[in-house]
Amino acid sequence: MAIEADLIVSGAAEALTFREEGHGLLRDAALAARDGVLVWVGHSRDLRASVEPRPGATEIDASGQILLPGLVDCHSHFVYGGDRAGEFAMRCEGASYLEIAAAGGGIQATVDATSAMPAEELVELGLRRAGHLIAQGVTTTEAKSGYGLSVEGELRLLRIIRQVRQSTALEIHPTLLGLHALPKDSRRERFLDEVVGELIPRAAEEGLARQFDAFLETGAFSRDEVTRAARAAQAVGFGIRLHADQLTDSAGAELAAELGAVSADHLEQISGDGIRALARAGTSAVLAPVATLAAQAGRFAPYRDLEEAGVPVALCTNWNPGSAPSENVWLTVGLACLSYRMAPWEALRAFTVGGARVLGQAARLGRLATGFAADFAIYATADHRHLASHWGVNHASQVFKNGKRLLQSPLIRC
Repeated sequence: MAIEADLIVSGAAEALTFREEGHGLLRDAALAARDGVLVWVGHSRDLRASVEPRPGATEIDASGQILLPGLVDCHSHFVYGGDRAGEFAMRCEGASYLEIAAAGGGIQATVDATSAMPAEELVELGLRRAGHLIAQGVTTTEAKSGYGLSVEGELRLLRIIRQVRQSTALEIHPTLLGLHALPKDSRRERFLDEVVGELIPRAAEEGLARQFDAFLETGAFSRDEVTRAARAAQAVGFGIRLHADQLTDSAGAELAAELGAVSADHLEQISGDGIRALARAGTSAVLAPVATLAAQAGRFAPYRDLEEAGVPVALCTNWNPGSAPSENVWLTVGLACLSYRMAPWEALRAFTVGGARVLGQAARLGRLATGFAADFAIYATADHRHLASHWGVNHASQVFKNGKRLLQSPLIRC
């Protein structure tokens, strides 16, 4: 008996399905969906014998193009106010992070700009930025707070993220970045008390976040401070994320493993002990190559060591106004291939399967497989490797979320 479908795509030169542990590459690929869920994936030659279109079904000829699952950007700070282009110019002229901060820059500059911007303007900005992600084939993303640095400031930003989430087709998973930086003119112990005793419980009570994140680093927050906040967040049901081992080896990966964290992110300075700890705990490594490049750190995270140890790996844009001021997914993918020596399919798997795992959506997102959400994109190239090698360029021609078309662009091949 044929499978009924209301959306059919056929004739694709390639599809990376990621149904298996590798790439699950299909040539002459096709897929079918019904009511927002994939009901069939296979070769175009087998489509008509297996699938029957419902009356009025949408049928798409993807000849000469490729299919990928919807991209999942699992680490992003894209809801913020202001601009820090001046800091970029200062860095180009040789200014250090501390010199920029002393001149009024850094995270505090974004906090001030975000606080000064009316909520409705931040929502509008967030929606425009969501559109930038959708246009590249991103169908799911994370959005962190962290630019409030006070109980009311963080809750305000999470509520704004909720408004953006409710007004866009992009699936957004909110994260409370409760320990991002110490507010100016604030006492550490008092700030920690407020985060633990008020911010975390109120964010949980309002259902404003699903995960809790903290920046473990010299000059940011210590192991004891992060542990205290993370335990409080776990007590109200939040999953734990950590910015870890980015600038120094602070044993952040080991702490992430000890806490049972969902992920440890950045990891440029991770040690061998940290890699083994993540592998034992099943904690994902989230890599952000654009931030590494922007910091001119000289050392990228050791992807191959992580992969060979069995650590699940995800890629992200880390879109934020300071250390990774770019939403360009294809810049991230190309840079990951060059800097981590990833194969293009590995980078794409990390941006789909890997990201879905970090956001707790591995059972429904990140793959082209029966029973998964009909989240996918069609790209105007016949070879998935072109997406990585022609880095920084967007080839998306059509983007679908839950079987609904969000984007249809003119077919331009580059």
